[in-house]
Amino acid sequence: MIVFDGVALFEMAVASDVFGTDITPADGGPLYRLSICGPSPAVMTESHFKMEVPNSLDIVSSAHTIVVPPGMFPGHEVPGAVLDSLRRARAEGKRILSLCSGAFVLAAAGLLDGHTATTHWSECAELARMYPRVRVDPRVLYVDEGNLLTSAGSAASLDLCLHVVQRDYGTEIAARIARDLVVPLHRPGGQAQYIETPMPSPAEPDLFGDTLAWMREHLQEPVTVSDLAERAAMSPRTFARRFLASTGTTPLQWILAERIRLAQRLLETTGLPVDAIAHQSGFGTADNLRKHFGRTVRTTPQSYRRAFQAPASLQPAIT
Repeated sequence: MIVFDGVALFEMAVASDVFGTDITPADGGPLYRLSICGPSPAVMTESHFKMEVPNSLDIVSSAHTIVVPPGMFPGHEVPGAVLDSLRRARAEGKRILSLCSGAFVLAAAGLLDGHTATTHWSECAELARMYPRVRVDPRVLYVDEGNLLTSAGSAASLDLCLHVVQRDYGTEIAARIARDLVVPLHRPGGQAQYIETPMPSPAEPDLFGDTLAWMREHLQEPVTVSDLAERAAMSPRTFARRFLASTGTTPLQWILAERIRLAQRLLETTGLPVDAIAHQSGFGTADNLRKHFGRTVRTTPQSYRRAFQAPASLQPAIT
């Protein structure tokens, strides 16, 4: 694992816990031999304390897999020695993993050019802007392109590390590590990052503010674009054109996103059955909710609830 100034401790600890595990396969040998290296004998972490680095970058040449945890990215300069080590490792066919914003390091080295990659949802747009040759997927937990793997933020680093163990040693070993860490074994890489992407505020709030506020209060009703246009005192065509120009999205996309967000909140904070949530969020039927929820969040309402439902003691009472 390569570390340098600004390294984030959470993802570093995730990789250390997974790849430094004491669990052994049937032959009794270690799963991995984890070593920490860097361009200097000590680094200042993101949490502002000094950490010794036991190995130089010379050991990268003998490694099978290189892990790059996140640091203070984007916008911070990556040491040239790190970039050179990664380029050589890539040329030698070594497996390289980046965790969270570690993708910026791989991109700076040119390793992601022409490849699909991901990073923390809040930094995906910046990664795409800084490195236009990278195909950035902001929706997924991780991307596996064989010997080049990238993860989304924080907990998704754990998903990627467990995925690597599962790929190397099978489900049983990966499940044992997951049980030791008291986490689920596997969330598919294609599952969406669980983020409510903020809907854009209208550039003309006086024009659309009242209409959108009314819509949020009537999401469970079968409201159409014509209904919204009428409330805004416009023709449907004019309303759709000005809405798109003001918000960057269409009225139908806005309504769908708001209904998904409402369904998410109901799944997180209530024990209502999926049928009832489908009705309250304006999808009408559970099948319709599942279809749109799957397309947008890339998981089922039931799986989302299991991952994010608040404890019963914190849920509002339903009478």
